[in-house]
Amino acid sequence: MMRRILVDHARARCVEKRGGDAQRVALDDALVVADAKSAELVALDDALKALAEIDPRRAEVVELRYFGGLSNEEVAEVLKVHTNTVTRDWNMARAWLYKELSAAEAEPKGPRAEDC
Repeated sequence: MMRRILVDHARARCVEKRGGDAQRVALDDALVVADAKSAELVALDDALKALAEIDPRRAEVVELRYFGGLSNEEVAEVLKVHTNTVTRDWNMARAWLYKELSAAEAEPKGPRAEDC
């Protein structure tokens, strides 16, 4: 649930136009999530969806650890698996996500200067 809330918020911030319907907000009321982090969160969500298609348990381990803040022991209890299994799943999922997110960053974003 927390993942969905954070991703929805990040997506909304990414599609807003600069200064479009901007409202004056006190600094104390400002959101903690920065614009750059919003884009990263959306990319993480997309990568997690791809991981879930390949290995649902590893994707769930990431969700519980990253979004839920659970320890390996707590995740093992929730998923009813051994702690070593959670540790292996966490390490493999992190490596896979790192590879996916690094590849996504390497892709060009938008038109190149030569194309204009």
